[in-house]
Amino acid sequence: MEYRELGRTGVKVSALTLGTMTYGEQNTEAEGHAQMDYAIERGINIFDAAEIYPIPPKARTQGATESIVGTWLASRKSRDKVMIATKVAGRSTVIDWLRDEPMLARQSPAQMRDAIEKSLRRLRTDYVDLYQLHWPDRPMRVFEGLEYERLPGDAHALHEILETLGEFVASGKVRFVGLSNETPWGVMSFLRLAQEHGLPRAVSIQNSFNLVNRTYEVGLSEITYEEKVSLLAYSPLGQGYLTGKYEDGALPPGARKTLFNRLGRYEKGHGPQAITAYVALARKHGLDPSQMAISYAVSRPFMTSVIIGATTMDQLKTDIDAAALVLPEAVLEDIDQIHLDYPNPCP
Repeated sequence: MEYRELGRTGVKVSALTLGTMTYGEQNTEAEGHAQMDYAIERGINIFDAAEIYPIPPKARTQGATESIVGTWLASRKSRDKVMIATKVAGRSTVIDWLRDEPMLARQSPAQMRDAIEKSLRRLRTDYVDLYQLHWPDRPMRVFEGLEYERLPGDAHALHEILETLGEFVASGKVRFVGLSNETPWGVMSFLRLAQEHGLPRAVSIQNSFNLVNRTYEVGLSEITYEEKVSLLAYSPLGQGYLTGKYEDGALPPGARKTLFNRLGRYEKGHGPQAITAYVALARKHGLDPSQMAISYAVSRPFMTSVIIGATTMDQLKTDIDAAALVLPEAVLEDIDQIHLDYPNPCP
């Protein structure tokens, strides 16, 4: 396993991160524990969670993922062997069950303080290594398109949000802070405010990056190069589509689309054609489509760690093995040609 520096921290994280958002929904506690054990054996040293997990977010299951990670930490006595990353929810017009009293999720100081305390209790730890803003508090479109669209509404000041994160760092509850689903303007604004006011500097950004969504390359990658804000990329498999398991309309038992039918972002425009082309390309070169997609993401020069998730141990083993795969130049050239034919079709 390769290790890369997280931001400017001097701390090295594995090139793969174990994502845990299926724990408590598609995976039981025992299955989650087995995955975490195996990930540690294979050299992964960072796990990623969030207060809203498991996915899909529901009041009934909310917090189960962190609780499963917490029972693993308590039983394995392995807190010093792994970095725990989790996230506080951003602005929502739907999620109103995270706090003790019903209220829509926002990144107000009060809600953020409530979130960190509850995450620490569920995780059974005194501190979180990386605490991330899951998505912005600003009124904007998130998860629904590639173009920025500002929506009506107010927002908590970035300075206020960063000051609250600073409280967590000063108290020892958080080591490092990060962003997620953020724009170039947002990242640079947080960095500027940190510099001007002596507040914690974002060490990472967790955004989507995969063969059908390479928009990180357009503006954010330069920030990674120049400001050393690490990319922790999620959805390297396009929520499973790039594995090929949904080809020809297939609905495998236990798959997310089969269970929840909420993956429409990969079924619009030229998305299906691009996905089919990438799956066919992998098979043409004798590669597993999942491993080709993960290997490609890991190999990007601006990448720090790729977040993988699995519902079975076989899937997890396949995904982790991809970190050692070096794609031949012919494969990379074919990938770039498909990208020219179908540039970034999926959000």
